[in-house]
Amino acid sequence: MALRRTFRVAPLVLLLLDVAACVPQNSAPKAGNAVAPTAADLSTPQPRTATYNCADGGRMTIENLGTSLRVLDPDGTSEDLPASPANQNSRFGIAHDAIVIDGRDALVMKGGETPLTCTR
Repeated sequence: MALRRTFRVAPLVLLLLDVAACVPQNSAPKAGNAVAPTAADLSTPQPRTATYNCADGGRMTIENLGTSLRVLDPDGTSEDLPASPANQNSRFGIAHDAIVIDGRDALVMKGGETPLTCTR
């Protein structure tokens, strides 16, 4: 008798476990929540405009526009890079170009080239 009851209840228990696995937990991040700033973001904020000296001997100026960066090369060309993802302020990129700002350092990545470290 007890074995028959176990076989009747088992599918219901499995179904409840399946449903419970699909429900998000309270500590899980939800879409649209802002990401908390890291210690590097709080300790050394990115100035509005900063000049960086790069490991290859080159220089560039980065203008921080909040939700994007404008990169100015010494030859006068500029490129705008939006925040990527949009809810943060240290990673910027478009297509194959990206810049990651970490305190006083910027890692510059261009498609097909070796990443370059620059310091302000």
